[in-house]
Amino acid sequence: MSEIQPPPASDIRTIVTRALAEDVGNGDLTTAFMDSDKIAEGQICGNEEAILCGSAWFNEVFRQLHPKIKIQWHHTDGDRIEAGTIICKATGPAGALLSGERTALNFLQILSGTATVTRKFVDAVNGTKTKILDTRKTIPGLRLAQKYAVQCGGAENHRIGLFDGILIKENHILVAGSIATAVTLARKKMPNVLIEVEAETIPQAREALEAGPDRILLDNMTIEMCRQAVEMRNASQGQGKRVQLEASGGINLGNVNQVAKTGVDYISIGAITKHMRAIDFSMRFTSITPR
Repeated sequence: MSEIQPPPASDIRTIVTRALAEDVGNGDLTTAFMDSDKIAEGQICGNEEAILCGSAWFNEVFRQLHPKIKIQWHHTDGDRIEAGTIICKATGPAGALLSGERTALNFLQILSGTATVTRKFVDAVNGTKTKILDTRKTIPGLRLAQKYAVQCGGAENHRIGLFDGILIKENHILVAGSIATAVTLARKKMPNVLIEVEAETIPQAREALEAGPDRILLDNMTIEMCRQAVEMRNASQGQGKRVQLEASGGINLGNVNQVAKTGVDYISIGAITKHMRAIDFSMRFTSITPR
């Protein structure tokens, strides 16, 4: 897997600042009556098998809370961890560690959850040439974070947002008048942007293929329909550049391998960012010393 870069530091800072504001607010009432300057050392444990993701957000939580907190990581994003794995050690003022614990773990559990379910889909299509993609069905405010987590899980990103790719769906087609018109208009106005058009039936896929987009989204098609679309695309390859095919809708871990074996280039899975299950992480203090 090529080197994966997290989102810009400015995006991470902004997300973390908002997360701390909603949790800590004007101050942590529980630590207010304690000697919060005592130095604590805590271990962060992954309590189930997972793909780790979220270290940059975890670090930023404690960076914002106290400059003396130090985080020592034993694993990196993208690593597969077993249940009971100590992933890092945090050392610093006990009050700041306690105040940031929940927010920091929330980032780890959500992003590791995304990376983990992504890896399951990637593993399920192993041995085929099909690549797994994400979608824009992300947690609001965490788009870049989850897109990064998808990469940590071994998949690729679809467009980040409406601003960096064209996906012509059924309502766009109704507004334009036809698939051919929509593709022609898109190509004329934005010749250097990837143009994808949705098809819900084989006749629509044929019309889309003739219109010449870069990619056709086979929406909620059966496995047999996907196979027909691939055969139709392959038969027309000599007429011009190869149009990519992407299957989406109704695809899960039980059938994703069968869909991949039809020969589609991509399978996009909304569930990896919207139906993921958070991974269980915990922090336990192992020592407390006077300041």
